[in-house]
Amino acid sequence: QVQLVESGGDLVQPGGSLRLSCAASGDIFSIGVMAWYRRAPGKEREYVAGISSGGDTNYADSVTGRFTISRDNAKNWMWLQMNSLKPEDTAVYYCAGSRRRLHPSRARDSVYVYWGQGTQVTVSS
Repeated sequence: QVQLVESGGDLVQPGGSLRLSCAASGDIFSIGVMAWYRRAPGKEREYVAGISSGGDTNYADSVTGRFTISRDNAKNWMWLQMNSLKPEDTAVYYCAGSRRRLHPSRARDSVYVYWGQGTQVTVSS
């Protein structure tokens, strides 16, 4: 089994930045593609960004150019650097992991079987 724990969520003003972290433990060698998802109040969960074990990345259109996903396989961490934050980025952000080794653009929601508990990001003045 794999455990994922997110951290770094906070209240930030529009235009500000945050860096979310995801720590993996357990059977980490089984982890392939990873991703960040978010769920805003009253909305469905949506994909934010994904990264393969080799470092290939993929982003939702809404965050392209503002967010950067990265990971360190040796240290079992993944991050999401969020810049130029907007009120519509307000959501609970979740770290997700898969046993599949795919390019993140080819990873459907269903491949993600490991999930963290979420961290709250609030963008407001």
